[in-house]
Amino acid sequence: MKEKKIISIFEKQNYMWMAIGAAVIILGFLLMIGGKSADPNVFNKDEVYSFRRITLAPVLIIAGLIIEIYAIMKKPKD
Repeated sequence: MKEKKIISIFEKQNYMWMAIGAAVIILGFLLMIGGKSADPNVFNKDEVYSFRRITLAPVLIIAGLIIEIYAIMKKPKD
């Protein structure tokens, strides 16, 4: 019987970049997670609309998506 060689379209570097992109996306979502208020009847505007949740987390998520696109489009070395 002939041995079939499995051809992968991605190299080890592609998978490394994909893992980095996924980690950045997960970090962005974790930064967006809100804390539980001690009193549910009190609305804390500073906590909900903080720099971390409104600016930093979405920027990290978009950066992670850009890293993922780069990882997929990166051509393997011949």
